[in-house]
Amino acid sequence: MANITAALVKELREKTGAGMMDCKGALNETDGDLEAAIDWLRKKGLAKAAKKAGRVAAEGLVAVESAGRHAAILEVNSETDFVARNDSFQAFAREAAKLALNTDGTLESLEAATFPGSSTTVKDTLSNLIATIGENMTLRRVAKLEVGQGVIASYVHNQISEGLGKIGVLVALESTGDVEFLSTLGRQIAMHVAATNPVALDASGVDTATVERESNILREKNAGKPDHVLAKIIESGLKSYYKEVTLLEQPFVHDGSKTITQVLKEAEGKAGAPVAIKGFVRYALGEGIEKEEGPDFAAEVASMSR
Repeated sequence: MANITAALVKELREKTGAGMMDCKGALNETDGDLEAAIDWLRKKGLAKAAKKAGRVAAEGLVAVESAGRHAAILEVNSETDFVARNDSFQAFAREAAKLALNTDGTLESLEAATFPGSSTTVKDTLSNLIATIGENMTLRRVAKLEVGQGVIASYVHNQISEGLGKIGVLVALESTGDVEFLSTLGRQIAMHVAATNPVALDASGVDTATVERESNILREKNAGKPDHVLAKIIESGLKSYYKEVTLLEQPFVHDGSKTITQVLKEAEGKAGAPVAIKGFVRYALGEGIEKEEGPDFAAEVASMSR
């Protein structure tokens, strides 16, 4: 039997919202396989769809830089929040985001770029910063969006300085319409993305493995029903899932009576031209990064076996 650690129980609880004992039981049933445990809990009706995944914390900053029709976003991590508030660390994140505007949007090209005011690369500049501050740091990921016509809107949640915070979002709106109106609309949609964390723009963008996983869960939860009934249940279930996790089908957080698709259609009149979302990026600081757990939680889990 796998060793079910306190950290593993904690991670499963954060990903599913299920109770601690249920999480421990699920891990025991699945021999410590985290993903299988998530599915086990969902099949038992003890957890919602993996909306709550990715809530593992890490320190550092998300930085965004926008220049009209193109924008960049990156995440740079540190060991402590104290360092994330360091002026030198913030300056590095800000300048790196500006540099990313002129790269191909890959981490490799950004690391190889020459850091402003120096003859060293971004990668070497970060190494020097690590030596100076004495704490490990990582330039983790970067992305870039562009449109031929329209705007790239941005939003930073929990902003601690201009363009720097804990959650960053870019939304690409393509349109020949009024730029000022598009900028306002784009920011509202970026705020929506920050709040709802959609997994894709529409159903076609959802990973096939994710679709298959959702289908299997529906299939197992309704095992024993006739094939034609089961097929309709799966079809209906997937439609509901898409409405929950795809941006265009989600209810707009600023007006729940309308979907994002409806908001875009209604915006055409004020913009003076059709408006389409060509892409979006959402970075939440530390999502997916594991951290060591403190002794208090370990003691809490250990007490369950007594």
